Amino acid sequence: MLKLLHTADWHLGRRFPSFPSEGQKKLSRARMDVIQKILEVARRNAVHAILCVGDIFDDPDPAPDFWQGLAKIFRAHPGPNPPLFLVPGNHDPLTPESVWAPGHPFRALLPEWAHVVDRDDFMFELSPAAVLYARPCRSKAGENDLAMALPAREAGDERLRIGCVHGCTFDVSGYQTNFPISRDAGAQRGLDYLAIGDTHSFRDVTGNLLVPTVYPGAPEPTSFDDGAAGHVALVAMFRRGLRPRVDAEKVAFWRWLDVRCQDMNDLRNLLTTPDLDRHVVRLHLDMTVSLSEESEVERILRDLRGTDATHGRAGVVVEDRSGLRLHVGSGDAFPEDLPPVLKDTVVRLDRLIAESTEESDRAKATRALAHLYKLLQSRDPIGGRV
Repeated sequence: MLKLLHTADWHLGRRFPSFPSEGQKKLSRARMDVIQKILEVARRNAVHAILCVGDIFDDPDPAPDFWQGLAKIFRAHPGPNPPLFLVPGNHDPLTPESVWAPGHPFRALLPEWAHVVDRDDFMFELSPAAVLYARPCRSKAGENDLAMALPAREAGDERLRIGCVHGCTFDVSGYQTNFPISRDAGAQRGLDYLAIGDTHSFRDVTGNLLVPTVYPGAPEPTSFDDGAAGHVALVAMFRRGLRPRVDAEKVAFWRWLDVRCQDMNDLRNLLTTPDLDRHVVRLHLDMTVSLSEESEVERILRDLRGTDATHGRAGVVVEDRSGLRLHVGSGDAFPEDLPPVLKDTVVRLDRLIAESTEESDRAKATRALAHLYKLLQSRDPIGGRV
């Protein structure tokens, strides 16, 4: 049996500008950290080769921290290590100036067991009974089917044949895509397994056909749309003519959670999410709250994201407050024993809200009530209200 680990779309160096600065660092570092997990999965399963099929870096000329960091991880990993193949994708194509170019210092740092696919006719004999063919992307966009450019099986060749290319199998008529891959390219070229990268979710696009064509997905999600990301593919190949077994193995640390809270119970329940510290949370507040509930909202948000003195309950949080609204008027938020001057202020603001015909005036008065309520929640050092 020939065992492979198939991964793709690491996107090392990817930035996450829509998140707070500390969250950006966590998500960027996670893309490096997961590589250790991938190598350990390969070791635990005693694979014969590791296939890294495109978009290893987020662009062809990443910052030195990322290519130096990747080389350091490879060199520090204890052997023996199976051969590992790095295929340039459309995000990090093989160009004369790219990190994959023969003269780039990254290449000199790689250990002997790491092989860069830097030729269109790349071929590697994994064993006398198995051979790997691969072809790099040489630009960020292209119309050629790189899978169909792999060598066809010759008569009498009974070896297991594995292909590695980066591209898209989305072949709806009229749809324009980069490096389109025919769904049956593996069968047409006489392959036994076609390893591809591009889509960030785990997917076998060939269903139960004899030759699997598989996206392993990104090992760490890159967005809230990457629903089935976070895996590598473990492939067991037996003999020609017998469909390989392909299993998804989870490797991601982060889970991405897109939450829309429409009332306070939704928001309170978010705090009970298991392993919340391993979640990237995008929180949409789409609800109307009272003055007292607004204070609770602020406490929960502070608890989720943390402060300068405390860690947050959630790993990374980004908030959308555009749908958070306040009930107009004071309701029963204020205590009965307010000092007369404050009680008179509340009454006048409530009257302004009730009598105003302008929405902006009502909103200003409501916000003034909210500000007054927050001041009353503050206490001086001896416990009195300020």
